[in-house]
Amino acid sequence: MNENLIKEGKFIYASSGEGTPIVVLHGLMGGLSNFEGMFSHFPKHGYRVIIPELPIYKLPLIKTSVGNLAKFLKEFLDYLGYSKVTLVGNSLGGHIALVFQKMYPELVEGIVLTGSSGLYESGMGESYPKRGDYEYIKQKAQDVFYKPETATKEMVDEVYNTVNDRYKLVRTIAIAKSAIRHNMAKDLPKIKVPACIIWGKNDVVTPPDVAEDFNRLIPNSTLYWIDECGHAAMMEHPETFNKYLHEWLIKENI
Repeated sequence: MNENLIKEGKFIYASSGEGTPIVVLHGLMGGLSNFEGMFSHFPKHGYRVIIPELPIYKLPLIKTSVGNLAKFLKEFLDYLGYSKVTLVGNSLGGHIALVFQKMYPELVEGIVLTGSSGLYESGMGESYPKRGDYEYIKQKAQDVFYKPETATKEMVDEVYNTVNDRYKLVRTIAIAKSAIRHNMAKDLPKIKVPACIIWGKNDVVTPPDVAEDFNRLIPNSTLYWIDECGHAAMMEHPETFNKYLHEWLIKENI
């Protein structure tokens, strides 16, 4: 996917297709390539899939927060000239989508959450400071998936390098703390737009009862389960993920 990256001013993003915009938000340790399945499916059906690179490690430390990442997203959408988008967020990306929806409700057509933080943060940062131990990091990376082998060596190396880079580590911890402060439980019942919740039955980072809480608290929400699936449904089961998401987009007339 790197060859598709567009760099314009301070924005780096991948884009595919023309039509109704779907903006995808990656997680703390997740790259743009996690969403390749969406990139190949939705442009064939009249959607434009746009994945911005979030400046998690580029903001000044004092500004490293979920709220400032939502503000960055607003600048990005202004730059692209969009006044209504559907947001798809995995893990921290789902949390940013929720905070964005609270700050700029008029810009959101619909919201899609998969393994999202915002209600339950145990997976967010309490264990990252254990630096230097490659086997421990490998175990943590494998825990994200139902099938441990989904965590490639390249992926484990990237996480290992992040937690052993002091500059990135302090920002990782700052984001984790910000996520805990930004608990969305009181805000979810106020969401007016439709929400799609796609969750792995075997997610140990944000367990299944988190999905049930999101479904209960967001008024117009639809919950889809994927079996034998961990924290990153769009990576482990791209076809099923796309099927449910597409079904929901048609149902909600988006």
